Amino acid sequence: MDTTPRRDELRALLEQLEPADALEDEHRRRVLALLDRPANPFDREHFTPGHVTASAFVIDPARERLLLILHAKLGRWLQPGGHVESDDASVIEAARREVLEETGLEVRADRAVQLLDVDVHQIPARGELPEHEHFDVRFAFEATHTDARAGSDATQARWVSIAELLSGGPHLPTDESVLRAVRKLTTRYA
Repeated sequence: MDTTPRRDELRALLEQLEPADALEDEHRRRVLALLDRPANPFDREHFTPGHVTASAFVIDPARERLLLILHAKLGRWLQPGGHVESDDASVIEAARREVLEETGLEVRADRAVQLLDVDVHQIPARGELPEHEHFDVRFAFEATHTDARAGSDATQARWVSIAELLSGGPHLPTDESVLRAVRKLTTRYA
């Protein structure tokens, strides 16, 4: 499979991204370096150092709440997302597909989609899978409705007040990379 169109699309998105801090800038540089390697960076079997994943920060139509899922394997509240499949036309389409699979929601396609955030994180060895990294490219979408349901890798799906999330409540186990992206999201949709 020729990955050149996906590589070119992602490279252009990464070059337009304004990193929030030095850590995110380092993550951006690492994804760009992964795209320069000859192996398929979107292949979930590419473990050294890892592969690209796509995720989505979904806001409600009123732009007050964020959709989070309780990830079945990790036991943390995260944005919907996952692996890029071979039949995904782009990383943007992979993120949209993951939202639909994990929450049942379709997201608006009427605004120009830009990369919101990028994060590289370690995935521990599990079963026959070795330790590797996910090079997660994160997009912002607006939901067409709020009737979310958990599916696929999610045990729960829940709308959370963005203001509460950023002020330290509700007390959901998540991580700083999620909060960084949410802070960026509030400026984009202000």
